[in-house]
Amino acid sequence: MSELFDSKFLQTIQQLTLSAHFSIDGSTAGNRKSRSKGSSVEFSDYREYIPGDDFRRIDWNAYGRFEKLFVKLFMEEREAPVNIFLDVSKSMDWGEPNKSIASRRLAAALAYISLANFDRLSLVCIDDGIQNMCRNVRGKNLFHRITDILESVRYTGRSSIQKPIESFRMQMDRGITVIISDFFSKENLNDIIKYLAYNKQSIYICHILSPQEIRPNINESVRLVDSETMETVEITVTPSLLNSYSKVLENFKNQIERTCMKWGAYYLSFSSDMDVAEMVKEVAEH
Repeated sequence: MSELFDSKFLQTIQQLTLSAHFSIDGSTAGNRKSRSKGSSVEFSDYREYIPGDDFRRIDWNAYGRFEKLFVKLFMEEREAPVNIFLDVSKSMDWGEPNKSIASRRLAAALAYISLANFDRLSLVCIDDGIQNMCRNVRGKNLFHRITDILESVRYTGRSSIQKPIESFRMQMDRGITVIISDFFSKENLNDIIKYLAYNKQSIYICHILSPQEIRPNINESVRLVDSETMETVEITVTPSLLNSYSKVLENFKNQIERTCMKWGAYYLSFSSDMDVAEMVKEVAEH
């Protein structure tokens, strides 16, 4: 078993499925109703009961056999497409704890929740292109395909997330899109979110930074090296410089949040030292 997705982590995300879900147009993540008119009563499938489900749909015969609660699904109910875009550029492989670990665990947790809710999941690893992806996965039994991709990620490219997101073929239905990134890119995030909104997406922007990026603990002259371009700059750290950095960082985050508000997207700011359960809880509350 990998260090990234050990038994403790898997146990944590299995517990999260009981209460967490994405939202789209005010409905729950799994068991979404089709927009087509009329109502079909043709039986389709089962899934495990989630608090908030209509208890009248519980199949008590199944409970007698498995000692678990299951609800019946019918043909008029449709899963939603969920797209998770994970930034795997070189800048994401930094920090203590490393942003690459925190972001992959968040992606895995959200993916598991989507699969548990019978949504149609696509995971897309991006830098300046699509590095790898797993498209239209459905059902918890295929979760291993998600972890296999996340464990094989290589952080070698530059951050340029707009091009790969726009090159990904969206489903025609309304859906949910999550972007997990530090957003250290020169692109205009407004254009990216506008594009997703045009494609009828409920948008979650998960902004992950390391504690060292949020609160630098430096008190000497240092040479800074850009991990993606290898450009260098030498600076002498002073209290005034640190104060200016804090203001620039706050403005950077505020600008992203204002852009999200403009297009109806959800902005979530995370530190890489946060527990994945706390991150998922914040997502579920939006």
